[in-house]
Amino acid sequence: MLLASVQIPALTCLLSVVLLLVFERQGVRRAEWLFKPLAALAFIWAGLASGALDSGYGQWVLLGLVLCMAGDVLLIPPGQGATFLAGMVAFLLGHLAYAIAFLQLPLDGVTLLGAVAAMTLVAAVVLRWLWPYLNRQFQVAVVAYIVVISAMVCLAVATGEGWIIVGAVAFAVSDLAVARNRFVAPGFINRLWGLPLYFVSQLLIAATVTLV
Repeated sequence: MLLASVQIPALTCLLSVVLLLVFERQGVRRAEWLFKPLAALAFIWAGLASGALDSGYGQWVLLGLVLCMAGDVLLIPPGQGATFLAGMVAFLLGHLAYAIAFLQLPLDGVTLLGAVAAMTLVAAVVLRWLWPYLNRQFQVAVVAYIVVISAMVCLAVATGEGWIIVGAVAFAVSDLAVARNRFVAPGFINRLWGLPLYFVSQLLIAATVTLV
């Protein structure tokens, strides 16, 4: 069972996300400093419980989880200042760690080429959507971010493993909520769907360690 080893950390993570959203809806933003790191610690716990230290794949996944937690904490302060940029870098490195993890697995070349073609189109659409809202500093950062996350998704698809694909795609889609909230149209609705999708994606990727 893919999720058997992560049931308790998964429940801890999801409960933390629910409480985070409830308190945020009530305007208690300081609760984010408690429940967001707690949810992130829970997906790292899920990776360790799945045996992340026992394989090269698992170790790269664990590194990605840790980097994503760093990004979570750095993105807590509002605005587009230095901490937000540092958070983007942490998440970029997290995506890169996952991409390297997927490279440890057998990949189908034809599927990879098809995924690259599809993600190139998706990336172009996303970049065109965001570009008018980005200053010069973030133009470079966002282009680099989109390239790395697209590579991560392509490699995930090329593994042919369903849970890896779902986790990677969900992670990429959740990033759209962050981008919309920070650059386009801030609002609770972005976090209402983006945060659960993001944390579920991390739990799924953590659980895939059991596949190796």
